[in-house]
Amino acid sequence: MDKENPWGKDETGKDVELHLYRSMIGSLMYLIASGPDIMFAVCACARHQYPKASPFDLVAYSDSDYGGASQDRKSTTGGSQFLGRKLISWQCKKQTIVATSTAEAEYVAAASCCGQVLWIQNQLLDYGY
Repeated sequence: MDKENPWGKDETGKDVELHLYRSMIGSLMYLIASGPDIMFAVCACARHQYPKASPFDLVAYSDSDYGGASQDRKSTTGGSQFLGRKLISWQCKKQTIVATSTAEAEYVAAASCCGQVLWIQNQLLDYGY
């Protein structure tokens, strides 16, 4: 299998253009919102976007910042999730609780990030990855 182009060649013998394929999938994903009846076809095409042999690591990062919390003493939490080398999800919000220490604020940020990772993992399992 060619690492540069895992799909090989199309029916005319030309290399499949990965950027074109991925942009078409993105456009179809946008259309799902306006036409839910095409969701099955789009998901069937999207599952071939990344071959099974490609690296498929789910990596997450989280952090908490207490810097701008002088008034209400609530930290700002942020996190990002990567699938392979692509950013697939991120969040940034003010925490709903008042943490008594920076370690507790970091723990709340990590727990929020873990919840997001579990949701993404279940979505991937539902899609057959």
